[in-house]
Amino acid sequence: MALVNHQTREVTFKIVYAGTPLSGKTTNLQYVHSRLDAAQRGDLVSVATASDRTLYFDFMPVTANRIGGYAAKFALYTVPGQVHYNATRQLVLRGADGLVFVADSAADRLEENLESARSLMRNLQDNATPLENLPLVLQYNKRDLPDAAPRAQLDYLLNRPEQPFPVFECIAQRGVNVFACLNAVSQIVLRRFHDSVAPAPRAGTGAAPTTTA
Repeated sequence: MALVNHQTREVTFKIVYAGTPLSGKTTNLQYVHSRLDAAQRGDLVSVATASDRTLYFDFMPVTANRIGGYAAKFALYTVPGQVHYNATRQLVLRGADGLVFVADSAADRLEENLESARSLMRNLQDNATPLENLPLVLQYNKRDLPDAAPRAQLDYLLNRPEQPFPVFECIAQRGVNVFACLNAVSQIVLRRFHDSVAPAPRAGTGAAPTTTA
């Protein structure tokens, strides 16, 4: 849920990157953080094991365009993919305004992607957050792998035929479509906020966040 601070005239939106371990969630945030001007971003906080797997979350407030006189900010999180961190994952998902599901395109990780998607749905149900009320964008990462599964196969496993989720084919390590994916979910979040909260803060132009490389 967006946090509106009328004293400071700020609105903060929470976007969470979910997905199977090592799919590229942290790489997305690292790339975005490295490409934004220092005035636009806060510190990137990462807690990892020796194998560089996210244990808790990465946090990065991203300042966006103003909305009806209010400064819009985006807090970007990742959630741990490992099964035994389910409680932490559920906690980080609480209060999310938008989701990016990062799928690993490797052909031998299709089942892991599917199980991760199912786990995400269970976490949302446990948080009493219907997916219908939460913008979600699918990111098919690592599209440069020689054994990358066809997009049609990933769509069959992870997308829905009725009202499909937006899909971006990415190579997060090289930044390919990383900002396009972030901007897409941000725009949906902003539009929904404009539609549901008025007149304070008053709906503005609906401009997308200034998260360009």
